[in-house]
Amino acid sequence: MTEFVPQPYDVVVALDIGTTKVCCLAGRKNEHGKLEILGVGKVDSIGVLRGVVSNIEKTVSAIREAVEIAERQARMKFRTVHVGIAGQHIKSLQHRGILTRESDHTEIARRDIDRLVNDMFKLVLPPGDKIIHVFPQEFTVDSEQGIVDPIGMCGVRVEANFHIITGQITAVNNIFRCIEKAGLKVGDLTLEPIASADSTLFEEEKHAGVALVDIGGGTTDITIFHEGIIRHTAVIPFGGNVITADIKEGCTVLQPQAEKLKTKFGSAMSTEVFDNRIITIPGLRGRDHKEISEKNLSRIIQARMEEILDYVLWEIRRSGYERKLIGGIVLTGGGALLNHLDKLVEYHTGMSCRIGMPVEHLAHGYHEGVNSPIFSTAIGLILRGLQDVEARPETVEASAEEATATREPSNVSEVKENSWLENVLRKTKEWFEAEPDVDFDKKKS
Repeated sequence: MTEFVPQPYDVVVALDIGTTKVCCLAGRKNEHGKLEILGVGKVDSIGVLRGVVSNIEKTVSAIREAVEIAERQARMKFRTVHVGIAGQHIKSLQHRGILTRESDHTEIARRDIDRLVNDMFKLVLPPGDKIIHVFPQEFTVDSEQGIVDPIGMCGVRVEANFHIITGQITAVNNIFRCIEKAGLKVGDLTLEPIASADSTLFEEEKHAGVALVDIGGGTTDITIFHEGIIRHTAVIPFGGNVITADIKEGCTVLQPQAEKLKTKFGSAMSTEVFDNRIITIPGLRGRDHKEISEKNLSRIIQARMEEILDYVLWEIRRSGYERKLIGGIVLTGGGALLNHLDKLVEYHTGMSCRIGMPVEHLAHGYHEGVNSPIFSTAIGLILRGLQDVEARPETVEASAEEATATREPSNVSEVKENSWLENVLRKTKEWFEAEPDVDFDKKKS
């Protein structure tokens, strides 16, 4: 029987609860600063509709199954997970904050920025909404505009533009409830496209201007960066599942058959299909088989994909950064695996396009299959979790002590090391007790 150790402080576990899949990844940084994947669990998702939990029990069951698979691979018992959130309920807004400081001689400190950010959480929102993220954009210090980082400067009046992301309280609570029912704790909640951006985009692209389009099963998420700052976020309530539904209706086949047609034979551009092969689908319960041409299949896919891209273009234009995206569009998510989709995006939008893979941050010899757009969100969640670990050393030390206290010695050398330490402590205690001039108990108090 495999012995599981508690989750160490330096291991971050990510949970991506999607419309088509629930995946759990565990990882830590190696000595070279690269991400080492320790365990991967991926199962089909049933209780999630368009990124929102619609059935608690089915979602809890999928979470447990994915976590157990990852735990067996990592040989650890997970306690805390970093989870992503998406869905049609996600909204974004811009707001301006102002802080008047008491003295113009003292430097602007981190606590001043934190006060500005915390003030944003006091905004009055529509009933049922909750702020998930607050991202500072540009600062103004005493009428000096366009400052990215004002810390260390002197000034009385500090102003800032903020990009604020909100979501429904019920959707957030349902995610928390599912994770708690699965026997885990939530370490942090992150908007999924923000996590995907961390794992797939390069810093040069963020500064040049880029639109990340994360095509999932139920939604298509858009995040726009310019000058290294998040400028716009949006969620489109269409994803890969509507393409599957169109194939099901257009070809009169079953849902599983439609999904296989899309992934194995589908193409986002009908002009790229040259052979026009005939695909044979077995009939239902002894009925005659169906024959579908590859060209017609591609036309169905292209029509729906162009509709989704129209929504993407509309959001890019609404952001006001259409002509500033030198980096073009980066596609990620499971939908990005559709054949010739990058060509269709370039043809339909007139922007350059590439497929975003989360390979850049992975250690050499990474877990097979993780270098896929499907895992972009989960790997991004791990990266954000590792940043939190590095930023809070006091929490890390406490977690390390807790892990050491609960963990059993795993090998002979560790047992020897523990016994040696006990001997040292025992002899030190004897030395203090034997000292006549020192009242040990009094000094200790």
